[in-house]
Amino acid sequence: MHSTLVNLNEIQKKIQLIIQEQDNLFKLPKIIAVSKTHTMENILPLINYGHLDFGENKVQEALEKWTEVKDSNKNIKLHLIGKLQTNKVKIALKIFDYIHSLDSEKLANKISNEQVNQNKKIKIFIQINIGNEDQKSGITKKNVPEFYQYCKKLNLDVIGTMCIPPREGNAQNYFTEMNKINKELNLLELSMGMSEDYIEAAINHSTFIRIGSKIFGKRN
Repeated sequence: MHSTLVNLNEIQKKIQLIIQEQDNLFKLPKIIAVSKTHTMENILPLINYGHLDFGENKVQEALEKWTEVKDSNKNIKLHLIGKLQTNKVKIALKIFDYIHSLDSEKLANKISNEQVNQNKKIKIFIQINIGNEDQKSGITKKNVPEFYQYCKKLNLDVIGTMCIPPREGNAQNYFTEMNKINKELNLLELSMGMSEDYIEAAINHSTFIRIGSKIFGKRN
């Protein structure tokens, strides 16, 4: 068995064990295999195994790498987990199924217009700057309800919220807060948890976990 598959199976088992210890309200989160900078040769064992959710950071890289593969594997879902520049929205909508990083009204407007042009609706997460960090993108906590309403008026399919918690501090606390915000908005999906903190994310009802190095090893 390929090493990436072994890694994926181990992560799935760990999550299943954690979820079994919780109550029945938990659903098993989907694992987004974050394949940015990795070659298709490295990714194919997961595709052949039947894994469907993959994450990329850069629009151009995703387009070059995934166009052909997605044409022949219609069930594959591609997630944009990096920052999306407004000038890349047109291409992003062509290749991605999910955007995890909606972080401004300007970007919301651009996506809304492009959806009309392409007659395509994409699933979207609002990125929340949960740690109020200056260097990070995202909507501030207090502005989230208003921003969500703004997105609804634009006919965007916002399915949940996303965060990248601060490196310092307890991820668990930030994930608990995210879960609360998500529930207040009545949203079903929650994108949080990466290679270092996916267990804490699963405990706090994350439904999409974004894992790169724990599956593929260190980045090229």
